[in-house]
Amino acid sequence: MTIEDGGTTGGMASADEVLAGLDPEQRQVASNPLGPMCVLAGAGTGKTRAITHRIAYGVHAGAYRPDRVLAVTFTARAAGEMRTRLRGLGLPAVQARTFHAAALRQLQYFWPQAIGGPLPQILKHKAPAVGEAGARLRLELDRVVIRDLAGEIEWAKVSMLTPETYRAAAAKAGRSPAELDLTAMARLWETYEEVKSARGVIDFEDVLLLMAGVLAERDDIAATVRGQYRHFVVDEYQDVNAAQQALLDLWVGDRPDLCVVGDPAQTIYSFTGATPRHLLDFASRRPGTQTVRLVRNYRSTPQVVDLANLVLQAGTRRAETVQLRAQREAGPPPVLTQLTDDDAEAAYVAESVKKLLKQGVPASEIAVLYRINAQSEAIEQALSAADVPYLVRGGERFFQRSEVKQAMVLLRGAVRSDDGSVELGKLVSDVVTGAGWSPQRPSGGAVLERWQSLNALVELADDLGGADDSFRLRELVAELDRRAAEQHAPTVEGVTLASLHAAKGLEWDAVFLVGCSDGLIPISLAEGPQAIEEERRLMYVGLTRARKHLMLSWAAARNPGGRAGRRPSRFLDAAAPVLGPGARSAPRTRSGPAPKKPAKPKTCRTCGSTLDTAAERKIGRCADCPATYDEAQFEALRTWRLEVATLTKVPAFVVFTDATLIAIAERRPSDIAGLAGISGVGKHKRDTYGEAVLAVLDGADPASAAAECVTAQNSA
Repeated sequence: MTIEDGGTTGGMASADEVLAGLDPEQRQVASNPLGPMCVLAGAGTGKTRAITHRIAYGVHAGAYRPDRVLAVTFTARAAGEMRTRLRGLGLPAVQARTFHAAALRQLQYFWPQAIGGPLPQILKHKAPAVGEAGARLRLELDRVVIRDLAGEIEWAKVSMLTPETYRAAAAKAGRSPAELDLTAMARLWETYEEVKSARGVIDFEDVLLLMAGVLAERDDIAATVRGQYRHFVVDEYQDVNAAQQALLDLWVGDRPDLCVVGDPAQTIYSFTGATPRHLLDFASRRPGTQTVRLVRNYRSTPQVVDLANLVLQAGTRRAETVQLRAQREAGPPPVLTQLTDDDAEAAYVAESVKKLLKQGVPASEIAVLYRINAQSEAIEQALSAADVPYLVRGGERFFQRSEVKQAMVLLRGAVRSDDGSVELGKLVSDVVTGAGWSPQRPSGGAVLERWQSLNALVELADDLGGADDSFRLRELVAELDRRAAEQHAPTVEGVTLASLHAAKGLEWDAVFLVGCSDGLIPISLAEGPQAIEEERRLMYVGLTRARKHLMLSWAAARNPGGRAGRRPSRFLDAAAPVLGPGARSAPRTRSGPAPKKPAKPKTCRTCGSTLDTAAERKIGRCADCPATYDEAQFEALRTWRLEVATLTKVPAFVVFTDATLIAIAERRPSDIAGLAGISGVGKHKRDTYGEAVLAVLDGADPASAAAECVTAQNSA
């Protein structure tokens, strides 16, 4: 018995035909299907084409059996695109899945054999369980904080840590989870795992970890998996985290047939545990690796490529990246525009979009990209006022929309009545009229959004039916079911609004990159050289989404009439030869508004070095310098905290975290106002514990102060 069903190849007649039309570097990838290979593929260089043709060549040349190949990528959309291309090459039996989908399928198959009983349900969202864990620990956590803490748990799990090893690893990585110190975070994670166990569920990270555990402990199951899959391709390999790498190693075993593809310059998910080191160190880990660099960019004009190269090559990791070479004809130069404020920038974008639409650029081929989602509101308002249709990527999924679900029901019901006498597009338009579609496009609002969704189905039917007369309603419904499973939505006519992270892997004819100012990109929260370089890569991803038109903009002030304190992004300094002197982050002359001075970094009160972590900044000194508090006084505070925690039956860190307690001991506040200036001592804690803390600092007995504090708390 096999994990997957096999299939026939069909399609192309010879291996030589598979290589036709590939450039020399792509051909090198495709024509060497055996052995370890590392493909360093720049943006727009045809990496998916290269690796799918590698698989096709291997099958048609007799090196592979299609049902023995597993292609892995990171998003359902990318996996769906790869399956579509493989089917077009006559390879429907080749499996292309995300890491999680492949691991889940295997875990479902082997769980009864390895563990017994049915596989536990998977937790769809962590937030409720994290919230319950916080409540058990008597932590007051709002929705935003819970979301951030859930993300920290995900990072810790894919980094293959445990609650016991988390604190040291997180400190080394400079992690600073929202509102909790690292000890408290470890306890919250431990309690979250207890909540999951009580509910009898697992989360998505558990799928990877459990499958890796099964393969590591059961040689018979590992042999079955390795017998099923003998050739592996991993796309977007720069995004692999430690858990995925461990699972991949167990899948592959000691066999050589592994091809990895990625671009170090597009590593933008390190906050999730991703690291490009797996890609960059691949050749040293696997002797005999062929390394191929794809540098011919087929997506963008030379003007766009030159700008992207300038921004990227000014970074500190330029030796690890590829320099793109444009293959398209010349296009218009990229433009950088300075606006007075965010509203003016949004109005500029809306007006520029309307000009492009009048020039014949489809709305679906225009995108507005930004660093954080909060930037979209002003853009949405401006586009709505200009009557420009748009959709926000990352919102409700296409196939989950109520009008799409209703249309799918109507289409299924009409399958039997399709006798082939009516053109497919006309038939579909007639059917979805019952869900609210009409030939006339409405003016705007929710009605327009519904119409756009239904119109996308009509246009898809027109395209598929026009390409193949035998493609009828039954085939369309099957195609839509397949796309729904793969989250491969049809194109909706409207300008795309997306964050830079959500835009990765996509491309448009025209791209507006807004908010190109320091504080937005790089984001003000980015601390340290590594974080800043990741912000540079994020801008590079945004730039390389554009095929022809690239418009950058930034606003000097946030609000109309506000102080013009912003300056252009420092990443554009190197692009001044292309964008003009206005791209420089610091003006050459004193004319005009002075640039906003960056926030002064906090430094250690002892040695003066910059404080890197949240805990160091809270205390006011670096970890290498000795404590400046009175030992006896600090122990008195610790004793008081333990007494309060025991009396109120909560963990000690719920009263005050270690970092906050150290900060109190070192600053020795003499009144409530002094306590208020210490991070971690909010109003609630000042009201609850303030007088007791001051009493202990003044020499009161810790146990007595704790008892009085709890008595006052209970009486209140």
